[in-house]
Amino acid sequence: MTHRNAVAIVENFWKEVWQSRNPDAIDALVAEDFGITSGGVLIESRPLFKQWVARFLASINDFRFEVVESFQDESGSRVVSRWVVTGRNNGFMGSHPCQSPIRMTGTAVMHVRPDGLLQHNWVERSALEVHRSLAAANS
Repeated sequence: MTHRNAVAIVENFWKEVWQSRNPDAIDALVAEDFGITSGGVLIESRPLFKQWVARFLASINDFRFEVVESFQDESGSRVVSRWVVTGRNNGFMGSHPCQSPIRMTGTAVMHVRPDGLLQHNWVERSALEVHRSLAAANS
């Protein structure tokens, strides 16, 4: 079994897509049939994922993505990352774009294929807590 640095592959994805706010970088980094499961909802295919990312980025002004930590399993097929997103509300989760501060934490489990492309991302995030804080700020 060959040991590989799958953390570097995933952290490059974070850098190129999320930290650079560039959904087009997805084309080179994820499989065509990539899927993301977020909050129990599956978004399947590279094109649909790119649209999802673009909408997400548009909903948070001054978007910042910080990786807290990442680690991988022995085979390098799974990487877990904890992260923090900050910015200002520009309609996150359908809310009024009030520009209130947003701070959301999350955890992602990535499936990294042997060829280095990402196959799937299971993500859990504190979106409900963010939504509640935005609702309180607008009441």
